[in-house]
Amino acid sequence: MLSGIIASIVVGAISGYLANLIMKGNNGLVMNIILGIVGGFVGNIIFGLIGLGSTNIIGSILVSVVGACVVIAIVNAVKKNK
Repeated sequence: MLSGIIASIVVGAISGYLANLIMKGNNGLVMNIILGIVGGFVGNIIFGLIGLGSTNIIGSILVSVVGACVVIAIVNAVKKNK
């Protein structure tokens, strides 16, 4: 249980950081972790709908990065409309 939570945080941090670089954001470490974890959920939903899944750590990071990019794009669009 605890190792799963730690793994989620590590994957979230890596994927949030990578998504932040891709989307050219200026988020801090904590926000990168949050975006990466949320991105993991979003990415799993997206990839699950098209029948693809992640079976290893690299796949999990890639799925999370795609999901985090989607989340960042949505957040940026909402901020832009305000």
